[in-house]
Amino acid sequence: MTEEKETASLSKTFGSLRAVDSLTLEVRSGEVFGFLGPNGAGKTTTIRMLMGFVRPTSGIADVLGCSPSDPAVRSEIGYLPGDLKLPPGYSGRDLFRYFGALRGFDDWRRTEELCQAFDLDDGRPIGELSTGNRRKIGIVQAFMHRPRLLILDEPTAGLDPLLQHQFQALVRESVNEGATVFLSSHMLGEVEALADRVAIIRKGLLLSVATMYELRARARHRLRFHTTERPDPEAFRPVPGVISATSQGHVLEVVVEGSVDAVLKAAARLTVERVETPGDDLEDIFMQFYRDSAE
Repeated sequence: MTEEKETASLSKTFGSLRAVDSLTLEVRSGEVFGFLGPNGAGKTTTIRMLMGFVRPTSGIADVLGCSPSDPAVRSEIGYLPGDLKLPPGYSGRDLFRYFGALRGFDDWRRTEELCQAFDLDDGRPIGELSTGNRRKIGIVQAFMHRPRLLILDEPTAGLDPLLQHQFQALVRESVNEGATVFLSSHMLGEVEALADRVAIIRKGLLLSVATMYELRARARHRLRFHTTERPDPEAFRPVPGVISATSQGHVLEVVVEGSVDAVLKAAARLTVERVETPGDDLEDIFMQFYRDSAE
């Protein structure tokens, strides 16, 4: 499988601040690649270097086999910035025509379909639109020309849950048509629903690149046993892999790192009526990863 985008030891400093530090990534053709980190982690700076808006201090950025500064690749990219700024006197339709002229694009039926899907009136001046409707314009302009590569920074900020679901369907449709998606978002459920692999950065440094399956395998798991008797949590604390064990009434909760086999065997001594396994969502995994890295 080819790489649609890669970086090699990519770094960017602003004075004494090292915003991105020796970042090496490979994004594979046809995948959704999640890019996660808190505010100030270096995500937006990385994206701006990939778009050629900011020149790296050192290292290499390769996008679609070319330098990001090469105009030939721009028509192949759909870009949605996190800090979307649009001219207030233009309508969405004006903006789509402008970008269409730049890209040599004239499939206006596609644009109309996207506007309908997101319930967007593209004839109104942008200055009269809500934050959510301006975000819809950003989504339409990014997807309207069926780009090979989509670079999306906080794409659904300001959208209601129904339109977030519509956006996810659009991403899946684009990937099915052969597009590659680089997705940076604080909507962790969105990344979890879409991403094939996820990169996590902290203070400009890459902490991990892994599939969601691999991230969950590293995570701590919670097991909640509902028993007929009052369980003794002390009996579970020496069990291999157990991080903590607590009880309240007839409910025992055990937090396990790695395999849960030894815990299940220990629980066999109890009369268990029901077992709950609260899911380890990406937010739990993300916060655990950051706590462990800080330590």
